[in-house]
Amino acid sequence: MDAAPARPGTGVRRVLGRALAGVVLLAAGGALLLVVVIPRLAGATPYGVATGSMRPGLDVGTLVVVRPVDADEITTGQVVTYQLRSGDPTVVTHRVVGLGTTASGERTLVTRGDANEVADPRPVQAVQVRGVLWYAVPQLGRLMGLGTPQQREQLTTVAALALLVYAGWLVAGEVRTRRAAARRARDDGAGGPTPATPAERPPLHDALFGPGGAGPGDRR
Repeated sequence: MDAAPARPGTGVRRVLGRALAGVVLLAAGGALLLVVVIPRLAGATPYGVATGSMRPGLDVGTLVVVRPVDADEITTGQVVTYQLRSGDPTVVTHRVVGLGTTASGERTLVTRGDANEVADPRPVQAVQVRGVLWYAVPQLGRLMGLGTPQQREQLTTVAALALLVYAGWLVAGEVRTRRAAARRARDDGAGGPTPATPAERPPLHDALFGPGGAGPGDRR
C-alpha cells in the first residue's frame, strides 16, 4: 500500500519549529553562560542596574559583571561597583571621575553617574569597591532581582538541567527523523525482488531437476 503523501506545509513547519527551538536553546544557554558560568569561572560578580544614573550606556535592567581589582590600579574613566557603606550589600555602579587620598594616605575614588550633573557626595574608599566593570548585557540584569541569592542558585541549576534535557530531546528527535528517512530511502530504492509472471516461470520438472534431469519416475 502506498504511503499517504505528506500534507503541504508540514515540512516547512517542521523546519521552522526546529529553527525556533534552536534559537531559544541558544538564547537560554547564552544567558546562563553570561549570568552564571563565566562570572563564576572568572571569580567575577554579576549585578543588576536598578536606576537610570548611568544612562544611556547602562540602562535600567542591564547586567553588569565586575572583576575584583586592587584599588591602587583603578584609574579615572573606569566604571566601578561599590557599596554605599562598607558591609552594606546595597551597591552602586558609577564612573570614576577623580582620585583622592585620606589623611592616612589611602586612595579614595570620586564617582559620578553618567546621567548625573554632579559627583557623588561621598568619596569611595577601597574597602567599599566590589570590582571594575568587565562586561555588560542589556536586560539580563532583571534576573538578578528574582528572589534571594540561594533561590537564584537553585533556579539556575534547574534551568541548566532543563536546557540539557531539552537539547538531548532535540538531538534524539533529529536522529529518529534521519533514521526514518534513511529507511524510507532504502525501501524506495531497493523495492525488493520482482516476482516472475506465469509465462516466465520454468516447468516444475525443470525447476526441480534442471532441463533433461531425471525425475522420480525415470530410470536409466
